[in-house]
Amino acid sequence: MADISPDILRGRRPSRRLWTGLLVAAVILALLAAAPLMPPSWRAVPDALRWPLSDWIAAGMNWLARDAAIAGVHFATVTRALATAAQWPIEALQVVLAKGWVHGAGFNKVQIAPPLSWLGVTLATALLAWRISGPGLGAMTLLAGLYLALFGLWTSAMTTLASVLLCVLAALVLGLAIGIRAHRSPGMEPAVRAVMNVMQTVPIFSYLLPTLLLFGYGPSAALFATVVYALPPMVHATVLALRSVPAETLELARMTGCSRRQTLWRVELPVALPRLAIGLNQVVMMTLNMVIIASMIGAGGLGYDVLRALRRLDFGAGFEAGMGIVALAVVLDRLTQAAARNQSVGRRRLWSRRDGLILLALLAVPTGLSLVLPALAVWPKALSLTSAPFWNAAVSFINQHFYDPLEAIRTFMLLKVMNPFRDALAALPWPIAVVLLALAGWRLGGWRVGAGIAAMAMFVVVTGYWLPATGSVYLTVLAVLVALAVGMPFGIWISARKRWHQGVQLALDTLQTLPTLVYLLPAVMLFRNGDFSALIAITSYAVAPAIRYGMDAMAHVPSERVEAAAMCGCSKWQTFRHVRLPAALPTLLLGVNQTVMMALSMLVIAALVGTRELGQVVFTALSQGQPGPGITAGLCVACIALIADALLKSGAARAARHQGEAHA
Repeated sequence: MADISPDILRGRRPSRRLWTGLLVAAVILALLAAAPLMPPSWRAVPDALRWPLSDWIAAGMNWLARDAAIAGVHFATVTRALATAAQWPIEALQVVLAKGWVHGAGFNKVQIAPPLSWLGVTLATALLAWRISGPGLGAMTLLAGLYLALFGLWTSAMTTLASVLLCVLAALVLGLAIGIRAHRSPGMEPAVRAVMNVMQTVPIFSYLLPTLLLFGYGPSAALFATVVYALPPMVHATVLALRSVPAETLELARMTGCSRRQTLWRVELPVALPRLAIGLNQVVMMTLNMVIIASMIGAGGLGYDVLRALRRLDFGAGFEAGMGIVALAVVLDRLTQAAARNQSVGRRRLWSRRDGLILLALLAVPTGLSLVLPALAVWPKALSLTSAPFWNAAVSFINQHFYDPLEAIRTFMLLKVMNPFRDALAALPWPIAVVLLALAGWRLGGWRVGAGIAAMAMFVVVTGYWLPATGSVYLTVLAVLVALAVGMPFGIWISARKRWHQGVQLALDTLQTLPTLVYLLPAVMLFRNGDFSALIAITSYAVAPAIRYGMDAMAHVPSERVEAAAMCGCSKWQTFRHVRLPAALPTLLLGVNQTVMMALSMLVIAALVGTRELGQVVFTALSQGQPGPGITAGLCVACIALIADALLKSGAARAARHQGEAHA
């Protein structure tokens, strides 16, 4: 075998970095091992450092809800008026999609006009999907509609769809407006980006209590909470899309005499449309991710069906309703992705006037016939299908026949892994932890990153939530390690087997659109409440990005580097170790970052099964109507997410720079 090229092995630099990394890891492990032996006074946060931030936030929210006024009009009066105004389009869409036009109530209720027929909506949507993407998406859309109708989920799905359409429209308009303003004001853009980053990492539950105080209970309050939660990706996408417009295109617009308004609407937005469509896709996904949580404040729909099943520990019913959300999410996701792809490649005029007439006929004819055949409006419950007994029986069978080994696994993990790691983190003195984080940030990204990380860590300290934060970190770290250990190797392995890619991508899309609460059901039914069930649920939710980024990282390794390694006589393992893995490292680190973000977003949901960390503080505050602790703990979760994001993105950028230097 020929000697391996020095360009591939890159001399001794990887070895030095490897030994440095091992030394740092050894120091951290030694500190964690010695932490329980350190004096308790080292871990205590002095009272002089603590801020009563929760009290300040609670006082501020109460002032907003009771005393704040604008020109003599109470702020709460304005927000309740907005909620009432938002209720009208929600009810109008629900009349069209789910309820129909009904006069009277109770025994005197008479339906004047039915809602759109499930058959008509399914066929019309399948036609739209076929025209913009092809027969594959058309068939998938048809199957999704049949699933919702035949399993008795159609009315709930249309209630959810009505809320989703309005939330997406509102987030789209607001996101475009804020993004355009930020792009045109360079001094404003960093502040907007920082606010959006915080909003994107604050737990979902933290949005609900302020919404209840200001907007009341009901679908309109859920709409406002969902819009705020789904807004950041549209703002980010708008700024990035407008920034990507070529300078020569803008110069040509100026030379032709276009005003700023004309340049925006006739040049910038059309050119940026493909990237804007990607942002719209993210808004749709985040809106659907919010539907179950929004059902806690009156949104209804499929989210309420899943929540009700969780309260009854009815895994089968919850899984069916959750798969209904998946069906809705996959169709909307594929449609928006196809629209973005068509815009990016310049495909236009896919929809003809004849197609429009056919679509109207598909909607009108079955809806009209539903007055005679009610089964065309809503599929009869007596004829509905269900798989709930099968899934519940499967869970019962596992509990009856595998209880002892499952309990042994749970006990071993709790006593030998989870509890010792949690106790070590809780015993680590906070000054040492803050200094270690700041040094890591400085080493990876410079003094600005280190100072920012130190400031965010100190925020957690001064709020008095350091110990709950260590509980959040312990669960997140363990879940991420398990998800990476399972997901990354599988993604790397599957990347070389292209014939399986489509099936794996569909499975990953299903995992990422499955409602978060659905992950809790099997974990609780098999392992009961507690940290281990939370770990299982968080890992299951976070494994999808680990697999996806493992696949993408290997797929984007430059082929010329692999060919150079083959010409040097490298074996497959040498090529992987010295070529593929270093080239894929920046993307893999971004995958770790996304896995951490997913784990943290699931962490607060896992509080429903009795964890003891920041998520539990947020959930308890929501149930007790205490906005101060809920918002403060939510901001602490955001700080943890932003610290992890800064470290991992700095590490990815550093790895990318090393790759560029090595192959310059």
